[in-house]
Amino acid sequence: MEITTKLEFDAGHRIPHHKSSCKNLHGHRYAIEVTIKGEIVVDELNSDFGMVMDFKDAKELIKKTIVEVWDHSFIVYRGDTIVLKFLESLDGHKTVVFPLVPTAENMASIAMEELKVSFSDKFGTLIKPIKVRLFETPNNWADAY
Repeated sequence: MEITTKLEFDAGHRIPHHKSSCKNLHGHRYAIEVTIKGEIVVDELNSDFGMVMDFKDAKELIKKTIVEVWDHSFIVYRGDTIVLKFLESLDGHKTVVFPLVPTAENMASIAMEELKVSFSDKFGTLIKPIKVRLFETPNNWADAY
């Protein structure tokens, strides 16, 4: 069985050397949908009876792993040294340094990898994320599997 939950967060980024205005510092109201796969709980005495897992529990794990880390941050590519140096000069600024350029595609891939680890640590192989859909805008998104 598969279930999907969606959360939102705000973050800034830029795509250095891009041909359009995305090369400028800007932000988005992102949304992240995570599809989770597992068996439906059949134990009638279990709180999650009839579910793969409680949506609230799924959201808490996704929030802890991705949303709280990325929300109201500026996500910067580690090779974007000009912006990285500027962000480091700001006292207490919430900066997330990415190993890749923070495109929707790369953000979805990184989120998927981090969620795989979090779900594996908590549930082993019983419940796992199988898809991350990262919306950069309401009409543009990237899927990672």
